Parts: sequence; structure tokens; C-alpha cells
Amino acid sequence: MLTQKRCFLGVETRPELVWEDWHSGGEFTKTLVLKNVHTKLQKIHIRPPVSTFFSILSPQVVVISPGTSISIQVTFRPIQRCEYEDSIDFQSKEGNFQVCLRAVIPCHTLEVPDSMMLPLCAVQHSTNMDFLIKNVSKLQTCFKWECAPPFQLIPEKGLLRPGQECAITVVFMPQEALVHQQRAYCWFGEEADEAESCCTVLLQGLAKHPYLQLRSPSGSSEEQHGASVVQFGPVAVGQSLQKHFDIFNPTPVPVSFSLERLHGGVPLFGTEFTCDVTSGSVAPGESLRASVTYFPAVVDSISVEYVSVKSKGGLGNTVLKLTGSCIGPKVSLSSSVLDFGCVEGGGSRVQLTVELINSSPVKAIYQWDIDCSRNCVFSILPASGTVPPQSRTTLKAVYRPTQPNAHHRRVACLILHRDPLFLDLIGTCHSELEKPAILKPEHLILYNLHWERRQNSPTSMNESHQKPDSAAPMAVLPMEEFFQASMGNRDPLSSTSLSSSPHVSVVPCELLFNHKMTSSSPASSGLSQFVSITNHTRGKLSLVWTISHDSPFSISPSSCDLAPLKSTSFRVTYEPKQLNTLHGAQLECFAYYKDSGDVGQRLLRPPWCVTVRVIGHSFQPGKEHFNPCCSLKPNHVMFPALSAIFYRTALLQNDGDFPLTFCLDHSLDPASAESVFVVPSCGLIQPGDHQILTVRTLPTENSPKEGFTLHLQLNAANHTKKLTVMNVVENSCVCLEGGSSLFFQPTAVGSQTQLTHQIRNLSLLPVRFQWSIPDLDQDLIFVEPDTGELHPNESLIQTWCFSPLAEKTYTIIPTLTFWPVQINDSNKFHLTLKIVGMGSRSSIEVETPVLDLGKILVGSCQSVDIPLINNSPSAVSFVLSVTQTLFDDGPPTAEQNALRLDSDRGSIPSYCTMLLQSTIRPHKQAQYLWTIYAQTLNASGCVSSPSQVVCEVRASGVFPTLQVTDVYGGGSLGRLSKIHLRKLFSLDSLNEQLLSSPSPTELIFRTPTRHSMHSSPSIFTKVQLDFHFNSAPVNSDPSNVLLIFHNPGPVPVDWAFLFPEDQQIELEYWAVTGEFSSNELDKMKVQDNQLFTISPRSGTLLPGQKRAVNFSYSHIFTETNQIPVVFKLSYGREILLNFQGVTVESDRPHLHFASCQHFFTPVPIGDCSHPKQGYELHNGGAVAVWYEVDTAVLSQLQRDNFNHPVLHCISPQGEIPPGKTVMLEWIFSPLEARMYHMDVPIHIQGAASTLVRFVGRGLEAPMLGATNPLKSPDFCVKRVPFPGQVLFLSEDSIFLGNIPVHSQSSRIFFLTNVSCTETVHYTWDLPQNSNQQVVQIHPDRGCLRAGQCVLCVLTFTSTDYPTVYQLDLICQVTLEAELTQYQNALQSWEEDRERQQNEFTISDKNVTESQQVLVDEPPPVASRKGSPFRQYKTLPPIRASNSETVGSICNKLNRHGQRLLRESTKVWRHPQPPKPTLLHLEITAHSHGLVEYLKLSPDHTEKRYRFRQSVKTEHPESTSSNTFLCSGPSALTHGPEKDISAYILTSLLRNLLDDSSFVQFLSSLACTPKFFKPLETSSSHFLSTPSSTLFPSNSATSSHCKHQPQVLLTETVESKGREGYVPADISEDVLMNTLQNLMMEAVRGELVLTADHCNVVIPPFPIR
Repeated sequence: MLTQKRCFLGVETRPELVWEDWHSGGEFTKTLVLKNVHTKLQKIHIRPPVSTFFSILSPQVVVISPGTSISIQVTFRPIQRCEYEDSIDFQSKEGNFQVCLRAVIPCHTLEVPDSMMLPLCAVQHSTNMDFLIKNVSKLQTCFKWECAPPFQLIPEKGLLRPGQECAITVVFMPQEALVHQQRAYCWFGEEADEAESCCTVLLQGLAKHPYLQLRSPSGSSEEQHGASVVQFGPVAVGQSLQKHFDIFNPTPVPVSFSLERLHGGVPLFGTEFTCDVTSGSVAPGESLRASVTYFPAVVDSISVEYVSVKSKGGLGNTVLKLTGSCIGPKVSLSSSVLDFGCVEGGGSRVQLTVELINSSPVKAIYQWDIDCSRNCVFSILPASGTVPPQSRTTLKAVYRPTQPNAHHRRVACLILHRDPLFLDLIGTCHSELEKPAILKPEHLILYNLHWERRQNSPTSMNESHQKPDSAAPMAVLPMEEFFQASMGNRDPLSSTSLSSSPHVSVVPCELLFNHKMTSSSPASSGLSQFVSITNHTRGKLSLVWTISHDSPFSISPSSCDLAPLKSTSFRVTYEPKQLNTLHGAQLECFAYYKDSGDVGQRLLRPPWCVTVRVIGHSFQPGKEHFNPCCSLKPNHVMFPALSAIFYRTALLQNDGDFPLTFCLDHSLDPASAESVFVVPSCGLIQPGDHQILTVRTLPTENSPKEGFTLHLQLNAANHTKKLTVMNVVENSCVCLEGGSSLFFQPTAVGSQTQLTHQIRNLSLLPVRFQWSIPDLDQDLIFVEPDTGELHPNESLIQTWCFSPLAEKTYTIIPTLTFWPVQINDSNKFHLTLKIVGMGSRSSIEVETPVLDLGKILVGSCQSVDIPLINNSPSAVSFVLSVTQTLFDDGPPTAEQNALRLDSDRGSIPSYCTMLLQSTIRPHKQAQYLWTIYAQTLNASGCVSSPSQVVCEVRASGVFPTLQVTDVYGGGSLGRLSKIHLRKLFSLDSLNEQLLSSPSPTELIFRTPTRHSMHSSPSIFTKVQLDFHFNSAPVNSDPSNVLLIFHNPGPVPVDWAFLFPEDQQIELEYWAVTGEFSSNELDKMKVQDNQLFTISPRSGTLLPGQKRAVNFSYSHIFTETNQIPVVFKLSYGREILLNFQGVTVESDRPHLHFASCQHFFTPVPIGDCSHPKQGYELHNGGAVAVWYEVDTAVLSQLQRDNFNHPVLHCISPQGEIPPGKTVMLEWIFSPLEARMYHMDVPIHIQGAASTLVRFVGRGLEAPMLGATNPLKSPDFCVKRVPFPGQVLFLSEDSIFLGNIPVHSQSSRIFFLTNVSCTETVHYTWDLPQNSNQQVVQIHPDRGCLRAGQCVLCVLTFTSTDYPTVYQLDLICQVTLEAELTQYQNALQSWEEDRERQQNEFTISDKNVTESQQVLVDEPPPVASRKGSPFRQYKTLPPIRASNSETVGSICNKLNRHGQRLLRESTKVWRHPQPPKPTLLHLEITAHSHGLVEYLKLSPDHTEKRYRFRQSVKTEHPESTSSNTFLCSGPSALTHGPEKDISAYILTSLLRNLLDDSSFVQFLSSLACTPKFFKPLETSSSHFLSTPSSTLFPSNSATSSHCKHQPQVLLTETVESKGREGYVPADISEDVLMNTLQNLMMEAVRGELVLTADHCNVVIPPFPIR
């Protein structure tokens, strides 16, 4: 075995040498070639193999030149039969490699595939696939396969030479539709039967059930009860029609099939239906077209056939119904009588015409039963022929009399496949001597009427059985009349009324001359034969034969008289004038009354005519007769299987060039002579002409099943034509294919159940059927159709309906009566069907009587499936109705039903569940209640039960709601309080609007969409709110605000902020006019430059979910910019937000007013000390602003109110630094309980004044709730950190409520570092109120590591004057990483500055330019880059101060910024400290005077308040309005004294713990468990003290400020009996530290504050 060569270190060789064909004791040598493929000379050291079994003949070092090779002979000398392995090592300068040497023992090895996936196969079909096995060993190998079904491998065993391949065929024959997987085991070795080695092949195959569909390519097929129908329609008799249908295979497997007829019918593809395909195979997805030919043979019959397409392995058969009808010609005569009138004798002739009309689409073949060769008085030309469809043929009738007589003959016109037509020919011949009465058509009519009256009269009816001549012509069948005339009026099978009393009869009616056969006719060998004519009347007759002198047949005598009821004979002589030829004729004889008798003088009796058909031939003995060439269609005649006389026609066509004679020969089948009659039984047919044969039979039960075979002898020779006649009688047979029993499932009383049942006509006769149901059961069951007609082999599916009237089991036995269609209903057959049904009660139930759907968005659509359960044994039909009830606060209105059922009618089977699908679309915000009622339906679909409640459906229609739960300012808005931000952005109004219901106009567009073609779209809401982004200098930081939106509702909310461009429909370029108003240009400028941005603009909030939305305004253009933005909630509110931002020039003073209307806290009238209230002023510019309140307006207000200062400004003027906010302090002192509106101008130095309206209200009775306008925050949602927030405040607002003046309140809150990696530093920036520090936070600064939390204590000390407090505390948060970076940069900058101050370098001037200059100034602010490209760009604003456009200015600014940027690379500016992140904490409180507080809150007197600091108070109306707090601490509890007290107490406690006796005492108490109980205090411990004692006057307080002790509001003064008195401040500190420890444990999860109370057992003190 040779391996591929490889390259090792520039040497090409084989990686191994393998010896396979070897034996022990031999010597085997192989050559190893080394080739130098490197470009350098290679020196290689060779280490030979270690073992002695391998050896080489080569030096230890070889040198190989580039491109050359050397060969090394390797010899293998085995001593035993086992595997050997060694190697040769090669080493060069670049490394080493080795070549393996192996000797292997030859073994049997076959190479087979791992798996085989066979093609898809149909069940009970087969498919195959080949694969190769190869003997890869050096040994001859036998193999044998073992595999289980449905797989088979061919061949199963074999022998492979070394290297030989063999193709194995896998045959897949599945019997089930499964995924088949089977392993085939191949055993191989020396002998297949003793093989030890084995390999496997995984065989996989997928089997599917075969299925075939029948399709009509033209789409003309129909569906009847699941079966395809091919309608052939009406087809002319003797013609054929071909139609196609496709056998389609929709499965992915090939399917073989066979076409078979349904069992029990007529043979498939018999004489009427033939198909060119009876079996075959159809590929997957392909079609096979089959052709069916319909060849009908019986006129006015309907043929039905069922074809079943069967496929092996298929689950069912597809049935195809073939149906067609046979139509024949419809022929009529233009006239039924031809009157030739009176004709003079002497050989004259009269000719008339008559039309033969064919009104059918079928060709008509006709033949007149008259001899047109001078043997008859009358003749019709042509005597035979065809009439095309829908046409007419004109015939010539000739009257050629030979004797003076009146002539009348009723001639039959035979029509193939139809009954004959009759034409009455009358004429009268006069001579000079004889002039008989002229016969006219009315004589025929009068004669017929006369005999009809005599036949119907009682005397005639009685005499008709005695007098044979009293019979009159009666209406008979045309075929019967034709047979009567053709058989000489002696037809033994004709009706009694005619055969009992013929007028004249002739025997025989046919004569054969020179025909050798055995028949009922006389001997035909002679040249003369006799015929006998009988007079059946009571009158004397005159018989006259029509004589033709040219005819070879003659009669003698030619005339004679015949007495009544007598017979006479005539001789017929055959005298041919030409030898070796054929002759035929029809001899006629007229019979006349000699006298009129009792008929009357006025009644002219027409003559009667009898005919004799004669044929003969003049061939001499030994002379060969003419060879006949003819056809007989049809040659197989089938009669209905009824015991009645039936007629059929056949056509004998002479296709030769010689005349043709025929005669019926009964000698071969004598039995047929008594059952089958053929008229005419003999005759002569001219070349190209035809003869219509009429066959009559009376089928009997004894007739042979194979039928009779009639032989027609042709040309009086041995040539015959066979005509098979089937006339077997059989009974009608109808089967119940569904069985003789029909079981209905339990049915609800009053309802109806339907089942189908099939009946089939298995006979060859069409039958009529009728179902008979007992009278008592007709209200319970009926069938459709109950009557009808079944054609042979036809099946009919009937529908039975059962409607029980009570809860019981019914057994009904209807009867099926059927009889053949061709006869009357006297012979009937009966079948019975047993029907069993049960009536039961049924009702509709639901799993849950009340279905609560919860909240549904108003205007949206929700599908609901309500399961309706029928637990009864019968199916139930029902109708549903829904009523709607609304529960809302509005007035009752007629609302459309919001719940719509997909279907209000239906039926549920027994013990089943039906999903009632409904759709709910609430129209308003309200509680909906829908009640669903059900009523059962009876069989006719009418309601049969009262309404019953099925279930109730509840739902709440809600609108989407949003709520702003938090706000955070950044950039230029960073230092504004949250209260200020809520005013700027109208958040209170926004929340109020978002939580309210939308108006109908807001719901015009339920979802955000582009709906306007204008750049300023129209807004469909009246709600407009202002979003003020404050003011800031140009190029300052953007004004950013972050709003937290919360979804408090139960439904998801889709929201979007729509700028004007988001609502405008994008028009094509040609549709834009290019004309814009100034307002549109301003809005486009704002949008083009993206002054206002929102991120994200849209989103979805799930119930309870929060989302932060960032709003930003860029201060680029120095002006007021506005843009309308629509805040749209899908299916909800639509609010117009007027975004407004102000950018101030850097040198212009500007005050920004959050609102020009301010509401004061309501103040009670009559109060001595009215609270101070504040109004914020914010400096939004870059320079300080000096403001002044116009006091003249206040003075005028005071004069108007009886010199009472209703409104007083404590700080009427002052200066506001840039970016800062000051609080204007006001005192509102109303005189009356009413609303006050005061317009006060505020003057700004260097800017326009602003008029602010102050609104206040005076109250009558002072109440705590009424005088407290401050409320706790409305946001009850759990707060979450803002995105990117590192330090998190547990509370962003602290509400202290109503407090007395000069009191202290404490609150605790937590600071948490929510970051996982960052360490932060925080510092509290505490404000002052009236130059007093009223708020303290401990600790006020600190450092928090990642995930660390700190507890902060806020202490609020109210001033001595009533005040409404709204404070904003700012916490500055800085990352430690940024501080470290700043400190390192600052240190480097200071070191470099010190170095530059002490060093200088003299160098080239170009080098000095690269040195960095240290400056302390902040870097300039670079201008903002341009906005992204838009379709339209607004024009720059035009300024009066400069003619330059904004674009050029911006370009200059950009160039200036680039120049500054280049210079900044040369300047090392002073490092700026990192900008801290600001957190805001709101403090809200309202302080009251002590006396007023006691009056307003008498229930709060038991609370203790203490004055820890003395306050020096001055009246607000004095020149100095500042109040301050005394800073002197108590002599006992502050400073060194407090430390000494703590040290003493600590020492005492430590000494107690070291005392052994004290410890033993504690151990003795351990045996008695002590339970923790709360301290019981009674109200007697606290005594009420007069207010004069509790609250000293202001003057006393001022005079003893530094030495006033601590005073408790309700603290008892009885402390003399107490031992171990502890100062109150120490107790408070201990209690505060205890509470702080508990809260920290609760925050860390170490303590559960909400746990249940339990008794705590004090454990015994351990004894040391």
C-alpha cells in the first residue's frame, strides 16, 4: 500500500512504508526515495531502524543536491506471522523527521457506506436503490447479508476477489406508513457461513399512504356526495362521445392503481362506456389522463357507471361516476293523409309530395314499407334514406291505378330506433264505364268515428264477443299496428281487440321461391305457391289484386268475390324472365264491400289492403350466387328484462354492388321461432340500400341466459348474418348499501339529527321507488327524497331526519317499495329498514359562569373564546343573544354592543365542547357586563325553549395612562430644584391630563401616523401645555431634563412624541410649492438644527413599567425658540406640548420666570403672625442681575385696604448671580375671606420689567388642613435610579407638615452607591433661610464604595417666625476615579509651572513654539457643529445690526474655533475639577406660632417639643427682617461637659461588669425567665401646664438667650422623686443611635421590621 508523498524540511518522500503481502521466513525489499526540493544543498544524517527485522543499505550521511533524489533500499525479514513496526530517522540542520516502517497481516476488509437513505415509497409498493461494496483487502472474501423486513438486499451473498466491487440493490417494501430504520449486517470472511467479521449499513426509508385524486381537465366534472361525476350529456344513438379525466397523485410517492367498477353493477366498460386505461402508475405530483368513450345503444335510456380507483396501500378508494343519456331521432310527417283525388284510368299517374321532418340533433334513417316497383298502386320515392339532424326531406308519392276503384292504403314509414309513422294514401280511379264513389279524407274520419261509437256502445260491447265483424279500429301502438299489417292481420301476439276480429287476413304473408330451408313457410322449391284470404266480416267482399305485367310474380285469379266468413285461395307463380338473378316484390290485394249493408247510405267504407312479400332467385344449379357484402347494426339486441312485448330495430345495409336477399332461418335455432319475431323476415335489398328490421319478443323466465341467435340467410346461399337477442326476464333488484339498520345517536327532544343512507339499483331496468313510513311515526322521521327513479346501476344517497318528541327509545320500520318504470305498478317489490333512535334532554353549560377579562384598551379589539359544553348524550342546536350593561358615572346613553359573536347559531355534538368565538371592542371607559342567553332550536330552526343565562362576561374598558413620577435636571438645569422643574414643564398638569379620558377629537387618529400635507399639522386636541427649558447663555451646556414615565394602568401603552415633521406626509418633489410662512420657516430652522431633541421618541410601557425619557434644548441661537410637539398615546390622550427655550446673549441680563402667576398659601384672617412665603427668581443669563420690586404698587394696595399691608415684600431688591436662584420673601396678610389678585411689577436693571400676578386667599376659620397647602408628594410609585445614576437617594422629598416655630424635627434617609465598581464622594450643599442654617445633615460628606449604603440624619430647626418652607438641598456627587485623575493632572500642572518659573532654555525660535504655556483660564467653548442634512433648510435669520448672514458668522466662528483649537495644543491650561452630579432633596414644612399651633392642633399637645437653642427675634416689619438662632450650647450637654459625662457613665458600666457580686446576682436571676414588655405609662405622668409657663414671651427669651435651660412642651415638672436623672439630650442621642442601628440592620436585611410580635425570653447569664 503506497501512501502519498509529503515534504519534510525541503525533502520530499513518503511518510511510511507498509508491507502487506508477506510471509514468515522470507525477505521483502522496498525502495524509499528522498528528493531535495529545496534550493540549497541538503546534508542528512540517517539513523537506521532499531529492530533487526528492518534493515537499510545506505551510508549514515547523505548529501542531496537541489532537485536530485537518492534511493534507500529497506529490507524486511520476518521470522513469525505478526505485525511489525519501526522507523528511520532523518536529521538535517533545519530539524529532523522520520519515516514509519510497518508490516501488517492481511485481513478481510469490506468497504461499505455507513447509511443509505432510500427514496420515499408508498405503502405496499416498492422502491430500490443501489450501493457498492468493495473488497479492499488482498484476500478473496465471501459475504452474506442479514436484514429484516421491510428491507431486502439483492444479492444476499457473494464472493469478492481482492479489489473487486459489487453492486447491492436495496429493495424497500413497506407495509405501514412509518419512518423505517433498520441495520443490515454483512458477515464476511473466508467462508460466508463461518464468517466472523461483520459490518453494518444503516438503511432508512420513509413510507407514506398512497392517494389519488380524480380531476376533470376542463372543469366540467361535478361533485355528488363526495364522488366526482363526469357528465356526458345526451349522445345520439349509434354515435360516441369521448371525455377525459386526470388521475392526479398529490403525494410525494409514486402510486400504482387499477380502475375497477363497483361491485354488483353491469360489467365495467361494456357496450356503453369504454376506457383506454385500466391500470397504471402515477409519478409524484404528476397526472395521468384517461379517456372514456360513451357509445349508447338504447334510445331514451340513461346509463350510469361507477369507476373506483384503487391503489395498493391506500386508505380509501376514489369513486368516479360516469353518466350519459341516449337520444334518438324525432321524425314527423308534414301530413298524415295524401288525397290523390279522382284519376282517369288508362295508365295515368298523379304525383304528390310529403315532407319528412327531423326535429332532433340525431340523423334519422327511414324506410317506407311499400314496393315502389309497379306491384303496388301507390309508391313513395325515395323509399328509404336518411334525414339529417334538424332538417326535412321532401318525398314524392305517386298514384298509378290500373282498375277503376277507390284505393286506400295505410303505409308504414319505419324509423331506425323509433316507432314507425303511418301515412294514409287515398285515391279513386274512374273509367268511361265505371265511376265509383270518390273516396275522400273525411270518409276515413267518419268511418273511424262510426266504429268507435259502436265499440263504446253497450250493445256493441256485448256483441263484440259474438260478432267478429263488429270490431272497429282502436288506438294501438304503432309497432303493434305495423306487425299486424306485416303478418297479414294474423298476429298471434297482438292485442285481443284486433286479433279477434280482423276484417281480412292472408296466409301466408311471405313466400320464398327456390330457397332451401326448414321453416314454417310452405315448400319453396316449386314455381307456384298458394295464399289464402279470409273474409272476417258479415258482408260480401270483392277481392282485387294489383297486377304488374313486368313482374316475374303473377297471381291468379286476379279478382273474385268472397262470401262472408269464407276463405279463398290464389296461386302465386314465379316466372323469372332473367336467369341467375334475385327477385323480390310486395303483392297487394284490395278488399271492397259489395253493398253498404246496415252502415248507411252516407257512410262510404274505404277498402282494406293486405300484402304478401315474395322473394326468389333464378340461379341455375351449380351456379354460384352473389357474394353478399352487408352489415348488420346492431348485431346484439337487448330487451328489457320484463315479461311484456318489446320492440327493437336493426339496420341491414347492403354495401355491395349486387342485390341482396335475406330470409330468417329458424332451422339452426328452432326455439327462437316461438319467442322472437322479425318483420320483415325476408326481402330484397338493392345495392347501396338498406332494410330496417323490427324485432319483437316476449321475454320469459325460461329464455336462455345467453340469449337467442337469429340467422339471416343471404342470397339463398350459405352466407348468414347473426343477430343475438337477449330477452331474459329478471326481477327488479334494489339493495340497501348502508345495511338494513340505521341507528341515530341520541337526539335532543325537539331538535333534529340527520344520517345518510344509500340505495342502489342492481338490475338492468330503471325502477321507481317510494318510502312508506307508518302514520304514527311520520312526525318522528322523514327521508329526502322519499320518491324517485333509479337508473340501472345508479346509487342514491338519501338523508334521514330524526326528530324525537319525548325522552325514550324509538324503533321505526319504514318500507321501500320499488317497481320497473316500463310497466305499471302492479308488480311491486318491498324492502324494510329498521331505524332506532333515542330522544333526550340537552342543555348548554360553561366552565366558568362569570368570565372576567380584566382591563381592555378602549378602541382596541380582543378576541375571546368562550367554551360551551354539552354534557348531554345528544347534540343540541342553539341560538345566542347578548345584552350589555354599563357601569359608569356618566348619564345612560344608547351604546352599541361592544361584544359581537362570530356566530350566534350553532350546534354542539354530545359530550363535546365548542369554542364560541367573540370579539370585544369597548367604546368608552366603563365597566362592561355582558349576559349571554341561549335558546335551543327545534328541527325546523325555530326556538323551542325559553332563554337561559349561559354566562356573564365582565370587562373594563380603559384608556392608556401614563404618569411622570420623577424629574431630573442636567446641564443648564442641573441646579434647579425639582419643584422648579415641575413648574417649568407643567408636570402636575401633564399628569392630570394623562390620567384623564381622551376626547373624541383626540381619537381621530388612534395611533401616531402621518396625516397632514402641511409642515404645521393641525392638532385635534384642545389640551396644550408648556414645556419651558428655562434660559441660559449662548453656547452654554444644553438644558437637559430627564422624566421618568410610569405606566400605572393595567394595559400596555404605546407612546410617541411627534414633531411636525413626524406628522407631515412626505410629498414628491414636484408637489412641493416651496412657499413657506415665517412660522413654518422658524419651525423648520428648529428642526434642521435639532435644537430640541427627545430620546427616545417612542416606546411601549408594560403595566407597572418605567422608562426614562431625555429632553434636551441646545443654546445655539440667541433668541426664544418654540416648536409644537404632540405627545400621543395610542388609543389615548393627545397633548400638544409647546417646547420653548430661551438663549440669552452673554452680555444681556435676563431673569427667567417659571410662571408669571404665583399662588400664596391660604392664610386665615385675624392671625397676628402671618407666615412668610417665598417666590423664586432665577438668573438665566451670564451676568449678574439687579432686580427691584415696585413697592409703589404695594403701597397703593395698602392704602386701598385701610392702610393694612395686605402684601409685604421683605426683600424688595437685590442682586442675583449668574445661574443662581434667590427667594423673594413675602408676607400675605388678608383682611377678608376672599381671593386677592395683586399684579406687582418686578424691574430688572438693563432689561424689561415683568408683571407678576400674585394670588392669595383669606380663610374664615383657621383649620389645620385648610391652612396647609403643602401636601405629601403624589408619587406613590417606588423610586428607581436614573439611567447612569451612581448614588441613589432613598427619598427625594421630605414632608414635615405643620410644625411650631422654634422646634426641631429629624428624619433619616439613606444614600446608596448602586454602582458595582465605582467609589463616589458626596458633599451636601445646605442652603440658608433668612441667613440662618435651618437644615443640618449628618454626615454632610463622605465616601461610599461600590454597593455601600450610609444612613443620613436630617435635622430641621424652624425659625422663630412662621414660615412656609420649600427648601432644595443639593448633594454633589463625584466619582473617585475622576477626582484621582484631576489631582494627578493638577499635580503635574503645578510641577511644570514651578519648573517653568525656575528654568529657561535658550534655543531656536521654532522650538519655543512647541513649548506649552501654562494658563489658569478655562478653555473656550467650541461652537456646535452643523445639523444633519434635511430635504429643506431654512434661511438664516436676518439681523439689523450686521449685514452678514448667519452662515458666514458660523463659518467665522468655526474658523475661530479651529484657530483656538490649534492654539490650545500649545497651551496647557489649569486642570478643571470634575463636574459633580447633583442630587436634589426637597424639604417641605409649614411653621406656625406656638399659640396658633395649639389652637389649630389641640390633639398634638401631648407631643413634646423642645427649644434647644435660643433665638433672637426681631419683628419682620422692622428695618432688619433677619431672624437668627442662638448658637450657644447648653452648659450641661455640649462641649467638654458632655464628653466628661460620657466618660463617667462608661467607667461606671465597666466597673459594674467587673464586680463579681454583681455578676453572681445576675446569674441568680437566670433561673427565672423574664419577658420583655413595653413600658406602661399613664397619662398622669404628663401634666398639662399653662401656656404662660410652657412658652415664655419673646422678650424673656431674648434677654436670657444664653442661659435658658431646655423646656419640654408637655414634660412633667415632677422630677424630684426620680432617682438617677439623665439629661434629655443624652437620652435623645441614645434613642437616635438605637433607631439608626435598627434602620441600618433593616436596610441590610438583618432585621425584619414587619415581623410578628413575640415574647422574648432573656437567656441566663453565663457563669464565668
